[in-house]
Amino acid sequence: MNIWLINHYALTPQHSGGTRHYDLAKELIKKGHRVTIVAASFHYVSNQEMKQYPEGKKMLLETIDGINFIWIKTRPYKGNGIGRVLNMLDFTKKLHNISTMSLTPPEIIVGSSVHLFAVYGAYRLAQKYKVPFVMEVRDIWPQTLIDLGVSKYHPFVLLLGWLEPFLYRKADAIITLLPKADQHIKKFAIEAQKIHWISNGVDLTPFEKGFPSHHLNPSKFNLLYTGTLGLANNLEPLIEAARYLKEIHQIHITLVGSGPKLETLKQQAADLDNITFLPPVPKTEIPALLLEADAFFLALKDIPLYRFGMSMNKLFDYMAAAKPIVFATNIEENPVEIAQAGIQTLPDDANDIVKAIRTLYNATKETQKTMGDNGLRYVSQHFSIPVIATQFESALIKAQLHYEQN
Repeated sequence: MNIWLINHYALTPQHSGGTRHYDLAKELIKKGHRVTIVAASFHYVSNQEMKQYPEGKKMLLETIDGINFIWIKTRPYKGNGIGRVLNMLDFTKKLHNISTMSLTPPEIIVGSSVHLFAVYGAYRLAQKYKVPFVMEVRDIWPQTLIDLGVSKYHPFVLLLGWLEPFLYRKADAIITLLPKADQHIKKFAIEAQKIHWISNGVDLTPFEKGFPSHHLNPSKFNLLYTGTLGLANNLEPLIEAARYLKEIHQIHITLVGSGPKLETLKQQAADLDNITFLPPVPKTEIPALLLEADAFFLALKDIPLYRFGMSMNKLFDYMAAAKPIVFATNIEENPVEIAQAGIQTLPDDANDIVKAIRTLYNATKETQKTMGDNGLRYVSQHFSIPVIATQFESALIKAQLHYEQN
């Protein structure tokens, strides 16, 4: 198959952020497929342009590790206001000019719902080339906005509320990253056989090399968080926990990343010397950084959205590094709980988080290793990239059959 993956925010390992489609593409190429990823070159977290374009050009074609990347130059923005929405619309509009890139036409197109406008653009592109259209549901829009407090009568929410079922119906297959999202999608009279749960995953190879990164102090018990510092990541209770832990001088907490909550978190921790903030590192450096830590921290806000489950890249990276995890969440049957790979706490209870961190700090090396090994074994069996890519390929084949039969 000649597969086109439309993901506004797709990245390569040379940048900080998720690399789901890059990782899947490499594996699909091994299986004999051709893959093109279409993305914007304006980084959605750092708000910086990643590429240089020839004079007057708005698109750039690169081949990276055998994958064709089409980068689209979109309007810059800061924050999550109207500028970001205009950036989304700009990307969607420019998708239709991809035919100028002189590539072999696709045989199937996947649109990823980092936002629904991009998925709509992928659908229109699939119509143009007369090929199957697959919708990948990463976040459930507009339910995500409603669960975060936006009125269900907001014009933007109403627009997404119309677009969501339209795209479900038009898709030849629906891939969801969330294990229980089918409960939501079926409400729109979508047949169950069209829906495929295919989680995020992790490339285990870099974790097997074991090289150090020298970011953390080896004389400390290092609790590490990596990733976006945003509202949904719910890191304020961890800062408060650090305040209670400051009498244990051997415990040090490090947060690596950036995001809209960075300055607020820094201010909250301004008087603490047992917590450090580091800037984002490229995806290629994440395994080495994780291998230096003694334990990891992950938290999610207690909001209705997570009733559909979760699929976070950083969690699978943590498990691949074979270290115990403190997971502050109310999500039942999550990977940490199932694999017995760490300690689950209440999401907003700093005292409960303190108790978990102290428990890991005081645990024997053997107990810590058992938790870490449990996580590695579980992620290897269920969420390694080869496993995920095989599931992804199967869903695309079923989409082709659905298209041919309809």
